[in-house]
Amino acid sequence: MGKRVAETERKYEAAEQTGEPDLEGLPGVAAVRVLEPAELDAVYVDTSDLRLATHRITLRRRTGGDDAGWHLKLPSSQADTRTEVHAPLGKQGRKGGPRVPKPLLAEVAAIVRDRDLVPVVRLRNTRKRVHLVDDAGAPLVEIAHDHVRATVLDHGDGAESAWNEVETELLDGDTALLDALEKRLRTAGLRRSKSPSKLARALGDRLTAAPRPPGPPSTTGTAGDTALAYVHEQVAAIIAWDPAVRRDEPDSVHQMRVSTRRLRSAFKSFRRELDRAVTDPIGDELKWLAAVLGLERDREVLAERLRDRLAELPEELVTEALTARIGGDAPVHEGARKELLRELGGGRYFRLLDTLESLLTDPPLLDRASAPAARAVAKAVARDHKRLRRRVEPALAMEPGHERDIVLHDARKAAKRARYSGEAAQAVPALRKPAKKHTKRMKAVQQLLGEHQDSVICRDVMLRLASDAREAGEDTFAYGALYQLERDRAAAAERQLPKDWPKADRGRLAG
Repeated sequence: MGKRVAETERKYEAAEQTGEPDLEGLPGVAAVRVLEPAELDAVYVDTSDLRLATHRITLRRRTGGDDAGWHLKLPSSQADTRTEVHAPLGKQGRKGGPRVPKPLLAEVAAIVRDRDLVPVVRLRNTRKRVHLVDDAGAPLVEIAHDHVRATVLDHGDGAESAWNEVETELLDGDTALLDALEKRLRTAGLRRSKSPSKLARALGDRLTAAPRPPGPPSTTGTAGDTALAYVHEQVAAIIAWDPAVRRDEPDSVHQMRVSTRRLRSAFKSFRRELDRAVTDPIGDELKWLAAVLGLERDREVLAERLRDRLAELPEELVTEALTARIGGDAPVHEGARKELLRELGGGRYFRLLDTLESLLTDPPLLDRASAPAARAVAKAVARDHKRLRRRVEPALAMEPGHERDIVLHDARKAAKRARYSGEAAQAVPALRKPAKKHTKRMKAVQQLLGEHQDSVICRDVMLRLASDAREAGEDTFAYGALYQLERDRAAAAERQLPKDWPKADRGRLAG
């Protein structure tokens, strides 16, 4: 992926008769350094319906100045700050248009999907700059005086506009210097720009009229609002984790997969508020996506578990052949990752994201969705808990073995659903405290049952590896020892469950 930096800057409207700001005596500033003027020429690309701009994202190819190249600017939770991703200029695309670098396309794939990116605006900027520097000559803040000429490229008759503005960018130090500088700029007649970016100003009313991504409900006063707030949170998480998955960041696949499971679970927990005729088909597609993500995630979990058990073996049992079989999954990893990226770049995944967006724009609420949240959501959580109870209690009465493993696996899935509905309930003020406690208890049950299920899967793999070793004429004694280590862990979980379940099967939301 491209180089990523945090950019903190502020924009100010510049009137024609604005005076020069007083830059003397600013805290920590020793001198003002005048830089050479620059002529900048940038082409901004977006979809025809401005999907990037409406998500507060800009993507441009700029020549001139000391940072020529591709710049992708992404929103940040920090005030006046965006994440900027750089890439080299590269080659022009066919017919002379800009060819967006693949690393930058990956960053916005979940927003753009399979829509075309086209040039939408050209900005030419005459920039005059000064640096505020410290005693050592290191630049602290850049002040840029810009004269901007904008041309719309893909809409109407190529409308043009021009304006002046001032930009301040933090290069080092903290925002206190920007605050002090802002006071000087205001005294000189400047004010904060009404537009968040030059692109937004150039697009004007067209951007204002563009379809916006749906936002969450403003309150959680009804059961439907609560359900939609949780659904919106999970859809946003899927989209947010998408670029991290493409960058192969640690734990990103797991987090994105959990978001798909939470979302699918919410459709089931709130089936009395959300129309199943709409949500069930989406749930099927989410199950498919979770499976796609699982190709990579399950391999990671299994490989780590196998390595942990191998480390517990006596040193004399650890042979090169055993180590090679336990750790010889690199080709599987590469194949799984290629398959994952192929699916994330395909139409089925993009259509799922479109469908989720449509669901949030026009939610399929049933009549019961208008019920007050406290009572209706508490009932939904209680239903999920009772469902878990119906799976745990029979398992406790069964003898250890394959049949009990199956029942415990079903209980694990029920525990996840009970946990996720507890999470959703925390958005309701009247339920927040009991829902937090309930969620914590459900998480503990889920983790205990998850340990058991991971052991079941690991033992199945060990049997397969032992069979392969036997056919190759290798000694398989160590595989038996590994199997027993895992069996002991599963047995410990089974012994713990009767102790932990009574602690979890209580509380206001347990039904």
